[in-house]
Amino acid sequence: MSERAARPLPIGAVTRLLGLSADTLRYYEKIGLLPRVGRTASGLRRYGARDLSRLRFIRRAQTMNFTLAEIGALLRFREDPSGARPRVRELTARKFSEVERRLGELEHLRDELRLLLNLCAASRDGCPVIEGIEEGGDGSRRRPKP
Repeated sequence: MSERAARPLPIGAVTRLLGLSADTLRYYEKIGLLPRVGRTASGLRRYGARDLSRLRFIRRAQTMNFTLAEIGALLRFREDPSGARPRVRELTARKFSEVERRLGELEHLRDELRLLLNLCAASRDGCPVIEGIEEGGDGSRRRPKP
């Protein structure tokens, strides 16, 4: 760890380093994802190495689509890992199932968009894309054609 990273950082430096807004950092502290951060005598926040590690963990968990509530649970498991493995596995399995379901939805959407694009390329009148959106996925018209 560099000498600069070993010293507590002000909120502005942390926002630049991690790409988080100051409001986000304050919010994480407010909801308990981040413990109360050290302060200077004048009350300015100073983030230490543990805070930065925790913030990186939060960001990574968010990229894995965990909610803030789920991240809170993961952080508690991280602080006290004894016996947490089955619960972490269960939480991760639920998240995996959600991702699998969403992938199925995205594949269906991709196929539908591909069909609309092909219809559009082959059509001389009307707009198959607009008409396809109006029809919806179930084939029923949402509004009558003028």
